[in-house]
Amino acid sequence: MWEIAYFSPGFASPLAYQPFLLYLRDTTEVEAAGWLENCMSQRSRRQPNMNLGKGNMAAPSSQSCTALERSIRERVPTLLTDLYQFTMAYAYWRSGRHNEPAVFELFFRDNPFGGGFSLFSGMHDCLLFLRSFRFTDEDVEYLRSVLPPATDPAFFLFLRELDCSGVTLHSVPEGTVVFARVPLMEVSGPLAVVQLLETSLLCLVNYASLVCSNAARFRLAAGSRRKLLEMGLRRAQGPDGGLTASRYTYVGGFDMTSNVQAGFLFGIPVAGTMAHSYVTSFSSLEEVWPQTLVAANGDHDNIDLISLTKGWLGRVCELLGAESGQIHEGELAAFLSYAIAYPHNFLPVIDSYSVTCSGLLNFCAVALSLFELDYSPLGVRLDSGDLCRQSVEVRHVFRLCSEQFSIPAFQSLLIVGTNNISEYSMAELNKKENEIDVVGVGTHLVTCTRQPSLGCVYKLVEVRGSPRMKFSEDPEKSTVPGRKAVYRMLDTEGHPFLDLLCLCEEPAPKACVAVRCHPVVGNKTCQSITPSQVSCLRLEVYTKGQITQPLCSTAETREKVQSSIQTLHPRHKRLQEPDSYIVAVSEKLHHLIAEIRKGSSNNSNFLLAN
Repeated sequence: MWEIAYFSPGFASPLAYQPFLLYLRDTTEVEAAGWLENCMSQRSRRQPNMNLGKGNMAAPSSQSCTALERSIRERVPTLLTDLYQFTMAYAYWRSGRHNEPAVFELFFRDNPFGGGFSLFSGMHDCLLFLRSFRFTDEDVEYLRSVLPPATDPAFFLFLRELDCSGVTLHSVPEGTVVFARVPLMEVSGPLAVVQLLETSLLCLVNYASLVCSNAARFRLAAGSRRKLLEMGLRRAQGPDGGLTASRYTYVGGFDMTSNVQAGFLFGIPVAGTMAHSYVTSFSSLEEVWPQTLVAANGDHDNIDLISLTKGWLGRVCELLGAESGQIHEGELAAFLSYAIAYPHNFLPVIDSYSVTCSGLLNFCAVALSLFELDYSPLGVRLDSGDLCRQSVEVRHVFRLCSEQFSIPAFQSLLIVGTNNISEYSMAELNKKENEIDVVGVGTHLVTCTRQPSLGCVYKLVEVRGSPRMKFSEDPEKSTVPGRKAVYRMLDTEGHPFLDLLCLCEEPAPKACVAVRCHPVVGNKTCQSITPSQVSCLRLEVYTKGQITQPLCSTAETREKVQSSIQTLHPRHKRLQEPDSYIVAVSEKLHHLIAEIRKGSSNNSNFLLAN
């Protein structure tokens, strides 16, 4: 069954026809019937609509919001960091430098998956982490046991009183399309504190942004017509990885998740289909219990669904010229049992034995019985073999049944495809004839098999108001010094074409005024560009212990992602061989980099002084 289910801890009344704990949030039985009618009518127009729009999507309840705050504290405690953060903090403290004002930046060096862009995600959790950042007595006692014995005991008293009240965070809005080398977050505050934040912030941003970007690529590959189901929890790197994947794949463009906890915490539509194990657990029609079903029109007579379905099965076999001897009785029993449990949500997997010789025939018979009783089954799931070819064959049978038995909705039943789907196979669907309405994706989505890490880094750019720069044997690993503002330049059509890094004290670039700049990578020759529009990318989101911008829901962030992607020029969002997006520095910042490099060379002779 295709379980379009919204789990809400505060909703108390199950639908009358569903004895199990399946709730449709704020949905009456009449509304549910309307949803099914809408679903079928949309499908008949070749635009599958599983009614997962904002109006019918479950929003996080107050309990789930509280649980989300608690989840952050449990998932990202202050000790979830690398040991060297504490040894550096102690050395800063020991030398009296711990309160020096410092600025770090978080960014990544290369766009993931060989693509032209990424999506910035994870800021919501970063803000909750900063707000709850404190060491407990138990934390401090553990640190006392692992840091070198020579550590001054007073340092542990310092840690016990530490919080983020002196930290300020400027950030690109979550859900924004971003590019390599652009500072996504600027973290400023006391040197020891902002140093301690490094690993945790990287942990929160790296995977969230990577899997969100991966989901966006799947969405681009799938096109806008198909619905996408994330179903990778069992393949994810642990429970936290699975929960993060469900959340940010939805943000990146997927329509629903199989992860119930993600639905509870983040208000994501939860969906699921019948497993093969359910089908193979049945062997005989004698195992079907109860065997009767009351018609949906209010007639209280119990109808023998087994007898009714046997009659329909004979008619289907006659219509299709199929041999009844190859039909698997246990499969039919499983379908009947499930249909009796969920007559409005019947969507079985039909390839446990043979799609054409058994599964499809059994489904049609049960579905026709449900239609006769005024119920509306949803469709089928295919999980093996050539999904494109099978979907065409299944749709053909649906149309024959629709015409032969005068049931228009039958031709519009949903076909769900799930079978180790990758970005490549998703793109191939658009090149082949197929009738797949919904695609379920797991392993390749949540594990990001093409690239397992985004590679975000957190680098010091200023101390005591003085710019700092990292040099490297690899020029690509050098950093851009100084506290910066970030501006996005748009062309006449509203497409971004260049991100400009400027020193904070510089005046902001203006629309329709030429700006001279130097690309950060590649050809660093000075260029002159004239933007039609200019937008400032970063906002202050946290200061003095308070979150200063409204926190967006998961659904709101998802809308921002789609809007942000829509602004991209097609050449930048191509999945294969996209054009490189330019990130550049202002002339003033370019000169600062040159001066620091020159000064570093001169300072290398300090041993010869005096």
